[in-house]
Amino acid sequence: MVSYHPTNMTSTPDNLPKHIALVMDGNGRWATKRFLPRAAGHKKGLESLRRCIKHSIIRGVTTLSVFAFSSENWQRPADEVGMLFDLLLKVLSKEIAQFHEAGVKIVFLGEINALAPTIRQAIADAENITRGNTQFLLNICFNYGGKWDIVQAAQKIIDSGQPLTPHTLESALTTAHCGNPDLIIRTGGEVRLSNFLLWQAAYAELYFSEQLWPDFDERSLDAAIEAFQLRERRFGKTSEQLEVVSASKTLS
Repeated sequence: MVSYHPTNMTSTPDNLPKHIALVMDGNGRWATKRFLPRAAGHKKGLESLRRCIKHSIIRGVTTLSVFAFSSENWQRPADEVGMLFDLLLKVLSKEIAQFHEAGVKIVFLGEINALAPTIRQAIADAENITRGNTQFLLNICFNYGGKWDIVQAAQKIIDSGQPLTPHTLESALTTAHCGNPDLIIRTGGEVRLSNFLLWQAAYAELYFSEQLWPDFDERSLDAAIEAFQLRERRFGKTSEQLEVVSASKTLS
């Protein structure tokens, strides 16, 4: 079992992505290439997630949002869907204590009310146990879709009687508690978001890896972070404007 305890914390440069989102693609293909059942790929992928959580903490990342089960994944074979739910229950029952000990706060994003009572209870227990933790935030996007997130946020604003604006809508998204990701990583060689954090991705840096998710490790995460650090994030401004802002900060 990989320990989650945050040891050997490093300094955090200004250009470090504080919030990283992961599309963990390629578990099934990893298993198929090895003539294994798809379940073996998902279990191996869980090991990669453990490593990335631990390494994110070590690197000084504060938030990790992972795409664990999309609203479209219901279309997969029933036995695979059932296995994913069983895997979730196993993790929540056997590993939540390690998360809690390491100061990891767990938050689930998605249509949780549509899930079975046993799943909802396990999710509620995990969130309640880790609610007060501040070391690291782990968002688990489960039964989540970006279009659904935008629609449910808009409905909240309409029901509240507030004007529907970009600001009010963003405040009603499931990520309102943590803000938008700085970096979105997708493994598996696909170059798309697949309905993940659509609104939140507006100014995120995108990084696509050919590696299948079970092969994604600490060095892979470092490579993605280093690629992020080489990019210039302008947010609509010019490079010259950013240089002026940077100079003024240095002088002050």
